[in-house]
Amino acid sequence: MSLTRTHTCGALTESDAGEKVTLNGWVAVRRDLGGVIFIDLRDRYGVTQIVFDQENETLHKKAEQLRTEYVIGVKGIVRKRGEENINPEMKTGTIEVVAHELEIYSEAETTPFEIKDGIETNEDTRLKYRYLDLRRPKIQQNLMMRSDFNQSVRAYFYDHDFTEVETPFLMKSTPEGARDYLVPSRVNAGKFFALPQSPQTYKQLLMVSGFDRYFQIVKCFRDEDLRADRQPEFTQIDVEMSFVNEDDVLDMTEGLMKKIMHDVKGIDIDIPFARMTYDEALQTYGTDKPDTRFGLPIVNFSEIVEESEFKIFSRTVADGGAVLGIKVPGQGDMGRGAIDRLTERVQRETGAAGLIYIKLNEQDGIKCSVEKFLKEETVTAMVEKAEAEQGDLVLILAGPDPQVYKQMGTLRLMMGEEHDLIDQSTYNFLWVTDFPLVEWDSDEHRYHALHHPFTAPKPEDVEKMDDDPAEVRSRAYDLVLNGYEIGGGSIRINQREQQKQMFDLLGIDSEEAQERFGFLLDAFKYGVPPHGGIALGVDRIVMILAGGTSLRDVIAFPKNKNAQSTMDGSPAEVDKEQLDELHIRLKNTLTNN
Repeated sequence: MSLTRTHTCGALTESDAGEKVTLNGWVAVRRDLGGVIFIDLRDRYGVTQIVFDQENETLHKKAEQLRTEYVIGVKGIVRKRGEENINPEMKTGTIEVVAHELEIYSEAETTPFEIKDGIETNEDTRLKYRYLDLRRPKIQQNLMMRSDFNQSVRAYFYDHDFTEVETPFLMKSTPEGARDYLVPSRVNAGKFFALPQSPQTYKQLLMVSGFDRYFQIVKCFRDEDLRADRQPEFTQIDVEMSFVNEDDVLDMTEGLMKKIMHDVKGIDIDIPFARMTYDEALQTYGTDKPDTRFGLPIVNFSEIVEESEFKIFSRTVADGGAVLGIKVPGQGDMGRGAIDRLTERVQRETGAAGLIYIKLNEQDGIKCSVEKFLKEETVTAMVEKAEAEQGDLVLILAGPDPQVYKQMGTLRLMMGEEHDLIDQSTYNFLWVTDFPLVEWDSDEHRYHALHHPFTAPKPEDVEKMDDDPAEVRSRAYDLVLNGYEIGGGSIRINQREQQKQMFDLLGIDSEEAQERFGFLLDAFKYGVPPHGGIALGVDRIVMILAGGTSLRDVIAFPKNKNAQSTMDGSPAEVDKEQLDELHIRLKNTLTNN
């Protein structure tokens, strides 16, 4: 390469006018205006306009060959643009470079889509040609933000005396929650490693080992159905601390988030964050990851309607369910067609049986969709409890608890998004605490750990573990940002007898416990400090900070919704020799035999 770069394409300003410079990059745009050729030259730092005039015929003729995405080097003189030619949309819009020398490093075929932001291109096509998609400024900015994010994280933990320790990717399968990705062992016939769903057991072992404060930015793997905010491989900030309680972990995490927001977004956020119990979150917002950037809290009408003549209400309450509502300000004039469409959507997306409403407007006064079944004083009492005023709309769902709370939580989000009630410029952090320790699985007729089997119960609830486990609260906590769960953790069990009690509750006998977690239980024989930690989702946090809605926009080489990479064709078949070495034979249904 003969043209060694002196500046990047985003660096030049008016103060560089008259300087000789050399730039390298990709041809973003080529324009031929009456013999003068203009090139927008792009690299990851920005775009600079290059001018090829006709004074140098040989150079001009060479420039005529240029097409978009050619990779070139240019040497020339920086000059100011005239006032009428300044481009305020470009960082370098006040200058241009008059070319004196051009080298074409490589040519390019016509790309399958334009390399620019805002393109309407099928996502499968973008992922197939991901190396081209990564040239787009927005994607590059996202990944550079992610790099800044990682630097901020490491600086914070180094400043707070944490040790970064790498844990294995090849480990024992201990299925809990999602399915493991399995890796066959060639040298140990018939045996498999698993890729870690998290380094949970290893970080606890590091506390047993006396490291006191551990962190790492680590890849984790879960074989589960995908959606916009899930990937089969994801990255988390993994943290564990010894001799701590919940407040210590939460305080440390808040300090981390404050630094990240300052370093990455230039925003100073207030700490400590608000805290809300699991029960409060469900009963107020219908979810354990509430978006608190807007209101519309849930109102419980059950006491008002429990003796109502309207059987849908009274029977629901008698059967242990609930009748809930939300007040939507300013929507009291919503038409019948709009409400019918909303009802269909609510039924489709939440499974609710139907949607009932009360409208308050000048034309109709107070109008309830089931008013012929309800006394006027009942409707009035509901309006008063919802604190609804003229022009408002009250939406009501009835159903079993807790499903109806979750349905109402979904409806609340629909209204917040549809009526622009959400302040997109804010970042609302929230701790959700006091989760149930276990939840009942009616299909398997046993309890499952709501977080994981190493989560400690609240000391004051331990006595309920044998007789009333559903009422036991855990020492777990989740961090929520703008309606997304971005992290979760807990204080861990550090006593063998309590760990055995937890396994018994989950239906894991001593033999199974030893088989699955024996290495950890054996370590617990030799002195275990009280410890706890948290794991924070890097992909999800960066997605939120970048203003995105899909994790694929902040991961360099993501998988599609079928857990495939259409770019490199993975997962792919392997030849019979490789399978033989791994002692694997495919089922007949997967072969052509």
